[in-house]
Amino acid sequence: MRVLLVAYGSRGDVEPVVGLAVQLRALGAEVQVCAPPDFAELLEGVGVPLAPIGLPVRPMVKGNTTGAAPLPAEGLPQRAAALIAATYDTVAAVAEGCDAVVATGLIPAAAGARSVAEKLGIPYVFVACFPTYLPSPHHPPLAWPGRPLPLEVTDNRVLWDLNTENMNALFGEAFNTHRASIGLPPVDNVRDHVFTDRPWLAADPVLGPWPEPADLDVVQTGVWIRPDERPLPAELETFLNAGTPPVYVGFGSMPLRDSEDITRAAVEAVRTQGRRALVSRGWADLAPIDDQEDCFTVGEINQQALFRRVAAVVHHGGAGTTTTAARAGAPQVVVPQIADQPYWAGRVADLGIGAAHEGPTPTFESLSAALETALTPETHARATAVAGTIRADGATVAAKLLLDAVGQERPPMSA
Repeated sequence: MRVLLVAYGSRGDVEPVVGLAVQLRALGAEVQVCAPPDFAELLEGVGVPLAPIGLPVRPMVKGNTTGAAPLPAEGLPQRAAALIAATYDTVAAVAEGCDAVVATGLIPAAAGARSVAEKLGIPYVFVACFPTYLPSPHHPPLAWPGRPLPLEVTDNRVLWDLNTENMNALFGEAFNTHRASIGLPPVDNVRDHVFTDRPWLAADPVLGPWPEPADLDVVQTGVWIRPDERPLPAELETFLNAGTPPVYVGFGSMPLRDSEDITRAAVEAVRTQGRRALVSRGWADLAPIDDQEDCFTVGEINQQALFRRVAAVVHHGGAGTTTTAARAGAPQVVVPQIADQPYWAGRVADLGIGAAHEGPTPTFESLSAALETALTPETHARATAVAGTIRADGATVAAKLLLDAVGQERPPMSA
């Protein structure tokens, strides 16, 4: 059996797909991944072939200091059209002989992937990695760039109807023009076409539960985690062993406006709490603010191993970082930037496992206050308790579900 996995976005979009790919291969399936070329080394490291989609994401993200997603508001329909076509071309080139297509990440890319599945007549699944990506009466939709949600509207169903209109306005013409060029009929509702009426949710049921009742028949598999067995670098081990557990500060694949000021505010806030600081460079290229021995800088690292040895994790609130910190029992300070990150910040606060920072731009004062909450014994105890409830078998659950469904020709997905 051969499965094609498609993910276009940042590391947080691609990493879950890598976790699923590893589990599918362990069950005997052949796997092909289509993702941005930025992640060639990541896929090579697990021995899964990559068919690169379009241009690298990182330069686009780093060039946008507002912290917006890889598809900023300006020229969004044109960028969407290019991404739909690029994804379709890449996926179609490697999809022959595949038994199913699984897509996640940005809507235009998933739309192109679904068109390939239609042309081949094979099952297609859309996967969301956080609940608020999917339509529900229990939460409003994400606001698209340049199209803010009307503050006077509080009915979530009405807001999701507006979301449908926005997606059709942004992507409908480009999508249907492309579909016509490959001999497929037009669609009236881009969002519902991409999501299908039975999407999957790759999030932990405790950390990111799907609220019922809902209109969609959502399959929550649990979070897709790739076990990381890499040892920590010797220099980092030396730093960790030289004193009390440090506070980790990192913003993953997020760009940051005024990253130097944010790093300085974070390190000084950590020091004020009597703690050492561990700074992750990330895509914002965070750097040391001085040469004091109580601050250490790291690059790409095994967070699964590291977070078990820190006092707290200050981060952007990506699904992967939030889940990894929660599994490790590390208290969190979430400074949300975009997309799903405010949701994860709220969940961290609601569960009592850390603090949700208000707004995307932290200061010394705001981080000091948040760290005071995260570093209390009560928060540590709660984080330890919640860690024992986070499941790590979501990728295995999803892989078995996919292979069983395709093998029995009863796929819990759209064909």
